[in-house]
Amino acid sequence: MRENTKVIHIGDKVIGGNNPILIQSMTNTKTEDVQATVSQILKLEAAGCDIIRSAVPTMEAAKAFSEIKKQIHIPIVADIHFDYRLAIAAIEHGADKIRINPGNIGSTDKVKAVVEAAKERKIPIRVGVNSGSLEKELVAKYQGVTAEGLVESALDKVKTIEELGYDNLVISIKSSDVLMCIKAHELIAKQTLYPLHVGITEAGTVIAGNIKSSIGLGIMLYEGIGDTIRVSLTGNPLEEVKSAKLILKTLGLRKGGVELVSCPTCGRTQIDLIKLAGEVEDLIQDIDLDIKVAVMGCAVNGPGEAKEADIGVAGGRGEGIIIKKGEIIRKVPEPELLSALREELMKMQAAI
Repeated sequence: MRENTKVIHIGDKVIGGNNPILIQSMTNTKTEDVQATVSQILKLEAAGCDIIRSAVPTMEAAKAFSEIKKQIHIPIVADIHFDYRLAIAAIEHGADKIRINPGNIGSTDKVKAVVEAAKERKIPIRVGVNSGSLEKELVAKYQGVTAEGLVESALDKVKTIEELGYDNLVISIKSSDVLMCIKAHELIAKQTLYPLHVGITEAGTVIAGNIKSSIGLGIMLYEGIGDTIRVSLTGNPLEEVKSAKLILKTLGLRKGGVELVSCPTCGRTQIDLIKLAGEVEDLIQDIDLDIKVAVMGCAVNGPGEAKEADIGVAGGRGEGIIIKKGEIIRKVPEPELLSALREELMKMQAAI
């Protein structure tokens, strides 16, 4: 993790410097529908989302922030496109940060009005640049959409805001091209101290998006680039948070929570391991333990394969075993494996 990035406050959260990398997601409800939006945000909070972003396409959506803020517990970011008045309204109604592309806002006077509103309330501006909206002159200059063009575009917009007397900024440069996105972040990390929000935009469905995001974010985070992350998926935002947490845990950038390991199944498997592994994955979401749980399909090799796990299950013909630190502690019928594991996990949690 880069320790020299500028420290920025977003509501009660802090990014940059040597602060932990935070997880973001975005609601897919109509922001105007306060009840639906709040309901989704509360679920995302419970899943581990640190910062939430909501679209502000209308004045009604901007005004809804006032009511939404009263019912949630994490900072909310207003996502603005084109209309500077929506940015100002969102700020006035409690947005903890705004996301804009100054190039889409319009004249310098309009950008200045947004900056002045943010400055008055001391909220950060996330300067967002996307490969799909790179300026024509930069596309021509670099003979296509390139990492260099994305960086130049972002830094140019940052300079515009700095010249208006504000430096409470976060930078986001995104592309659906994983390698271009990585290169752009490697370039910009050498040229600015502003914190970076990283992600692979329009990554795709849950499977494709997770693969692209894991590769892109994994490389950037391993190189020490990134202060907040979002895994962009076409699907339930809860999947974004689950994936982001796993990426951070895998890289050793976030501690706590249960880690699940499971075997890929083979001809020796005699239980419905795929179903069981999915059920265990759901079970551990609400378990507050920093442990490793193993799900193995073979009672012969299971104890040995799971010996590095704190607790695990392994299946046999119509039955299974509960394993702790490689030692068999219980044998139960297959239908009772999940409940037996739950019981043992509750004992471990109660013992803390």
